[in-house]
Amino acid sequence: MSILKDILYKVTLDAVKGSTDVLVRNIHFNSRQVEVNDVFVAIKGSATDGHQYIEGAIKQGAIAVVCQEFPDTIKGDVTYIKVDDSSKALAVMAANYYGNPSENLKLVGVTGTNGKTTIASLLYQLFKKAGYKVGLLSTVKIMVDNTAYPATHTTPDSLTINKYLKTMSEEGVEFCFMEVSSHGIHQNRTLGLKFEGGIFTNLSHDHLDYHDTFAEYRDVKKRFFDQLPKTAFALTNGDDKNGSVMLQNTKANTYTYALKSYADYKAQILENQFNGLLLKLNDNEVWVRLIGTFNAYNILAIFATAELLGLEKQETLRLISELESVSGRFQFMISDQKITAIVDYAHTPDALQNVLETINDIRTKNEEVITVVGCGGDRDKTKRPKMGHIASALSTKVVFTSDNPRSEVPETIIEDIEKGVEPQNFKKTLSIVDRKQAIKTACQLANPNDIILIAGKGHETYQEVKGERSDFDDFKIVKEFLKQLQK
Repeated sequence: MSILKDILYKVTLDAVKGSTDVLVRNIHFNSRQVEVNDVFVAIKGSATDGHQYIEGAIKQGAIAVVCQEFPDTIKGDVTYIKVDDSSKALAVMAANYYGNPSENLKLVGVTGTNGKTTIASLLYQLFKKAGYKVGLLSTVKIMVDNTAYPATHTTPDSLTINKYLKTMSEEGVEFCFMEVSSHGIHQNRTLGLKFEGGIFTNLSHDHLDYHDTFAEYRDVKKRFFDQLPKTAFALTNGDDKNGSVMLQNTKANTYTYALKSYADYKAQILENQFNGLLLKLNDNEVWVRLIGTFNAYNILAIFATAELLGLEKQETLRLISELESVSGRFQFMISDQKITAIVDYAHTPDALQNVLETINDIRTKNEEVITVVGCGGDRDKTKRPKMGHIASALSTKVVFTSDNPRSEVPETIIEDIEKGVEPQNFKKTLSIVDRKQAIKTACQLANPNDIILIAGKGHETYQEVKGERSDFDDFKIVKEFLKQLQK
């Protein structure tokens, strides 16, 4: 139990009705979870307004309500707190309730369109190899040192973040690496957290179903760096035109990394093969098991972050050479017939282009590149033709299929993708709605030495159709079909 006024520390209060000297059991923003002596925080979301559920929360036993507008009926035995923004209040309250755990470890946030999961996960891997207790908050999973928990959002809600950070603190975790999504920043989920540093990867077309414009999307990302304390570091990609924008108003110590332009941390690709990269990182050569230019950027960001967090350079280089690729990020296998199958999370135009350009850079051009790709339903529709254009322009054959259609009609999504295919590339493409059948067809089309890219779902082990999830793992499925071809 905590005292309400302690939970409200540093929350800007517009008005209070009732006592803040009451004992509180828990905090909830979902009224259905409220029990006796809980605080209910009414948040105005994009889909629903929590203010509609205040009365229900009180009936379930809420002892206090935090809201942006007082309800018409005020009950004398309930404390009402009026604030300007309930989501901001929730973030600060969550940190206070769990004892501000982010202050007890070194928390580093990674934001950008592509590369967040890879950088956060590999930093977790690297610091574990260096002998530290480490935490991870990512799209793929949540790790409290060696214990794994399932992840539901790229950036969880404020209560969930602080709950896990408290567990990490209690377990003696020293470093935590966290993906920070634009949704998470916009909804103030990271407010109230003390960051040791922030990393910006890149910015490209994504989430315009949520953000009205690209400029808004960029500025939301920038807000994360604006909020960093002066004791933190801000590390940005100097080759991305938005990298400098992120640093414009930050109080943090600023650093850049780049392959093409002048930067504090520089990398040069000496060799690029399917079995890895030979890189020069600030004049130090290192062989890594990851593939492609986009991973050279990721490795460089990891190298810079490790140094900024105090790791010894030679030790960092040794550990970087041992890093293994993240599930669903350029994850590949080679069948007995020498067919290479690659599974990648590429679900944005920029990410798909990066992966296909990497494949085309490495291959000898005697092989075919067969791409299986779709687009998610109930998400940004404007990127669909771009995905179709890139896939058909950079592959020798393309199978358009379903991703996670969600509530949309799969055929309609595929039609949107096909609109981006230029006339000269029509003959390269075919459409198969069933994703499993599409992967099977790609395997049947492949000859020895050909390359199959299955893009879009990566690490996901499910497919969502009409609101229902069923088991679906791209890597397992392509592996099974290639085995069948061997018989």
